[in-house]
Amino acid sequence: MKKIRVIIEKNDGGYWAYAENKKGITGGGNSVQKCKQDVLDCIETMKSFDAKNRPLFLDKDYQLVYKFDTESLLNYYKDIFTNVAFEKLTGINQKQIQHYVTGLKKLRTAQSKKIEKALHTLGEELMAVEL
Repeated sequence: MKKIRVIIEKNDGGYWAYAENKKGITGGGNSVQKCKQDVLDCIETMKSFDAKNRPLFLDKDYQLVYKFDTESLLNYYKDIFTNVAFEKLTGINQKQIQHYVTGLKKLRTAQSKKIEKALHTLGEELMAVEL
């Protein structure tokens, strides 16, 4: 199954998305959900093209994988996770996290991976919860 990597970035008006590995797939919106829906709408529009103009990958199985730049991810989840919570999850100082959120400082790859690993670990823990 082909993976289509869709990058989601925050901009002044909301969020912008584009496929990293397939031309023509884009989307935007004032929320991540609307941005993702716009990407899906773009793909549906591309599917409606005649066979000559429709990208070949749309005729096969594919999976969308959404990838945030770290600043956008931290901004998107800031109402759910405080900087204190991110510090507890990642071990990264909350003041440093705030610098990442505002774009004042750019993450090194190691810090980005640390945040990604902490979120995946949290996700795995939550998937194991039964109520």
